[in-house]
Amino acid sequence: MVFSNKGILGKCGHAPGFRDCHVSSWGAKDAGLVWRNGFSGTMAFFTEQMGMPALVAFLVIIGEFLGSLALLMGFLTRFTSASLALIMVGAMTMVHWQHGFFMNWFGHQAGEGYEYHLLAIGLCLSLFMTGGGKFSVDAVIAQRLKSSSVSEA
Repeated sequence: MVFSNKGILGKCGHAPGFRDCHVSSWGAKDAGLVWRNGFSGTMAFFTEQMGMPALVAFLVIIGEFLGSLALLMGFLTRFTSASLALIMVGAMTMVHWQHGFFMNWFGHQAGEGYEYHLLAIGLCLSLFMTGGGKFSVDAVIAQRLKSSSVSEA
């Protein structure tokens, strides 16, 4: 959420987009590294208030946290982007669909729409189709596997 009903400045006293632009903030928030509730508070919210099974809640938290870091490095890009796209579909359908398409830019809606999640799904689909690129960890691994198979032959 870039703008909230708290105003233009976020809780940390800076423009809200500054922190929220980082891909890893998806998972850092859920893992308890950004907000005060911590991992156990997020697990409790997902399982008790949202009704998720504990295993699904755990996988969402770990998938968002480690998955976003893996995407930043280009590690397991296709698997990670597909996983994050599924998490975003779940967030859209479970929470944000009822609030409509648009995000709550000015604090007039009851909640956030699914605009951001649709964008994230599009980005994940793009990464799923193209892979991590030549400077990714995936490319380094592929190059090493290719060179080791050539040297064995």
